[in-house]
Amino acid sequence: MIEMGRQRWWFTVVVVVAWWWEGVIGAGQAPAIWVMGDSLVDSGNNNFMRSIARADYFPYGCDYYRGASGRFCNARTFSDILGDWLGIPAPPPFSDPGTAGNRLLGGVNYASASGGILDESGQHYQVVNFETTLGQLRTMLSPEDLTQLLSNSIVVMVFGSNDYLNNYLMPTVYTSSRTYTPEAFATLLLNHYARQIHALYSLGLRKFFLPGLGPLGCIPNQLATGQAAPGRCVDSVNQLIGPFNEGLKNLVDQFNGFTVRDRACCGIGRNQGQITCLPMTTPCFNRDQYVFWDAFHPTQAANAVLAQRAYSGSTNDCSPINVQQLAQIKF
Repeated sequence: MIEMGRQRWWFTVVVVVAWWWEGVIGAGQAPAIWVMGDSLVDSGNNNFMRSIARADYFPYGCDYYRGASGRFCNARTFSDILGDWLGIPAPPPFSDPGTAGNRLLGGVNYASASGGILDESGQHYQVVNFETTLGQLRTMLSPEDLTQLLSNSIVVMVFGSNDYLNNYLMPTVYTSSRTYTPEAFATLLLNHYARQIHALYSLGLRKFFLPGLGPLGCIPNQLATGQAAPGRCVDSVNQLIGPFNEGLKNLVDQFNGFTVRDRACCGIGRNQGQITCLPMTTPCFNRDQYVFWDAFHPTQAANAVLAQRAYSGSTNDCSPINVQQLAQIKF
């Protein structure tokens, strides 16, 4: 978690099928990485499109060995560096005509600058493009090998910023801010997002990484509006995206199976928490979907999440080291 003033940049991870993080940098911890999103992770797709959102000229890429590759950065993007940690080369852009054959096996980048969650900003096209890639992979791999490739791959989805910056926060162009409250707009986005994740899941992908929105009120674009005092962020914008980030957390819980977070599986009274689990009480049947077993204690499913974070979590979970690192210390 990165502190930025009083705002926080946080990550939410959806793991639809549980897995253990093992290995070291460069060890090839996943067979492929599939990247979808906006300009934060675009690796050059817009170079091959009719779009004014381009980064194929200097000084973009001024610190990158390939120069201006179409990345909206001075060098590598977040997904490029994440791939390094996973031991996976940066996947090629889908729109590059050379992205075919064996180049597909390590994943593909579908991200496009100005992409967003809503249909008008085109996230669904990235899912359609993945289906095109999938059709090619089916001619190259056996059904069993393809299933293994997809289910063990990492999917990175970076969406949401443009739905606010280039839609909700542009009232002279779009009516969304007059049509929806911030809460209703966040719900609209999350419903669209969930449908696309379900679509990708149905195609065989299982491991999804969903970053929450960063403090948009602190980016230069918003500071330039003059709505914030010097040295401060535009608090109204940061507050605006709060419902989306909170809703994304809930969406993660749902995909991970925790659909019930506010009441016990075994108990009596309000939230099944006023009287704890009594002898011969019939507990809930869908126990893996509950965070809490009784009025005070988590279920096995929740304990599994906590134990995994204790074993291999970051310093946000365990400080200064996790249990896996502790076990490796020799005396």
